[in-house]
Amino acid sequence: MWTNGVTLCVVGCLLGGAALAQDIDTSGLPPLGTPDWLSDTVTRPHANIATDASTPAITVLPLDAIQLDAVGLLPASITGLPPDLWGASDTQTLAALMRAQPVQGLPAMQSFTQTLALAELNPPQGAPPEGSDLFLARLDMLLTRGALDPAQALMERAGPSDPAIFRRWFDVSLLTDRANRACATMNANPDIAPTLPAQIFCLARGGDWSAAVLLLDTGEALGQITEGEGDLIARFLDPELFEGEPPLPPDTNLTALEFQMRMAIAERPDATGLPLAFVHADLSVLAGWRAQLDAAERLTRSGAIAPQQWLAIYTAQAPSASGAVWDRVEAVQAFDAALLAGDPVETSRRLVPAWDAMAEAGLQVAFADIYADRLLRTPLVGDAGILARRVGLLSPIYEEVAQTAIAQDEAERFAFAVARGLAVEHTGNDPIHRAIAGAFTDPLPAHRYSPYVAENRLGEALLRAAQVLARGTGDADDLTDALVLFRSVGLEDVARRTALQLLLLER
Repeated sequence: MWTNGVTLCVVGCLLGGAALAQDIDTSGLPPLGTPDWLSDTVTRPHANIATDASTPAITVLPLDAIQLDAVGLLPASITGLPPDLWGASDTQTLAALMRAQPVQGLPAMQSFTQTLALAELNPPQGAPPEGSDLFLARLDMLLTRGALDPAQALMERAGPSDPAIFRRWFDVSLLTDRANRACATMNANPDIAPTLPAQIFCLARGGDWSAAVLLLDTGEALGQITEGEGDLIARFLDPELFEGEPPLPPDTNLTALEFQMRMAIAERPDATGLPLAFVHADLSVLAGWRAQLDAAERLTRSGAIAPQQWLAIYTAQAPSASGAVWDRVEAVQAFDAALLAGDPVETSRRLVPAWDAMAEAGLQVAFADIYADRLLRTPLVGDAGILARRVGLLSPIYEEVAQTAIAQDEAERFAFAVARGLAVEHTGNDPIHRAIAGAFTDPLPAHRYSPYVAENRLGEALLRAAQVLARGTGDADDLTDALVLFRSVGLEDVARRTALQLLLLER
């Protein structure tokens, strides 16, 4: 698929694509920074990091050395991506594009870019063997979305001995309730020199409270621990001394280390407004059901947790209040109960309110992933039957829906054709319809990304196109070009699911 698709694009699109390439915006990419909530856990560079910018004539690595930019969790047999996807692209450009992917966007693009972040791919051509810029950018995209479990698995595949990786791994371990393991790894690794707050935290976790207090006093005397840090650490070490005193003031710029210490002294921060990585703490039953519900919705929208985990939280209890999330929970639970009971009349009655609630929360695709198959096997009545087909088109069985159902109107005929990958026509003024119709033609039209493909920079082109599609708005020609790129290189399933989500989601 990939070889044929790339050949098609290069031969059929290059003549028209060259003129369009100038429209690609290569400016405004974010700096190669890190998430600002990461704790400062390391005080000095790793022994293997160069201390100057000079480039040696020859780089020699041990035979078993790991090339970080090549580390991944998903092999080509699962992703279908070519090993040399990054090709001749500049590593810094790829890293910036990876970090620039939106935290929340069209679910199909969230899923695709997460696959890119986790894929086993060769480093870009010309990248230094010891380079890690792209690897760190992949991690940071996952962490920003709150996808802590895959990020941690990726770091552990690489090994968290490098300080830049360890900094992230340490924080993720804190946020996933693995603090003791993080501290044990820090203590066992001589190449990691922790900061004083990190050392104090780990000494206390290990039961050496006197050493932790001594280190706190020393750090404050030397000016290496700020007044705010000292106040929090002191409460963490001996909360009984502060009984009766007001709690610490709220802080929206917490690090993971500070967040964990506040949790330990029973001053649980409100996750509202905090980065998604912190929201994982609210998935615990200790946080209370309302906090769990809010966390599950946020993390499902970003693609950080599976729809099944969201549904398990949604159906864990009976709502005891009304309004906002409680109304959504009640609507979904009533629908779920009717479907489980096998009652087509009640299911038909409950489907529309449940779907409206999911549209309000931005969880239509998660809902479709869970319920589409059972809905289509239920004999629904009235408008519910049409809505069930719409739900099916937003699920992985979209093509089966389009092949087995009979379209009832022009809108369904258009959607069914897209689901089957057929050419479509559109004569109206709606820009989304026009964009999709422009991409589903035979033969495929020229597109502005063809110079990237011709220059062996396919992965870079896909990241740029993903940014355009994730927003789901903007110029119709931009959307068309991005969809055509995916179709032309064999990513047909991604293109179709993206087009259907553009077409059917209420956003």
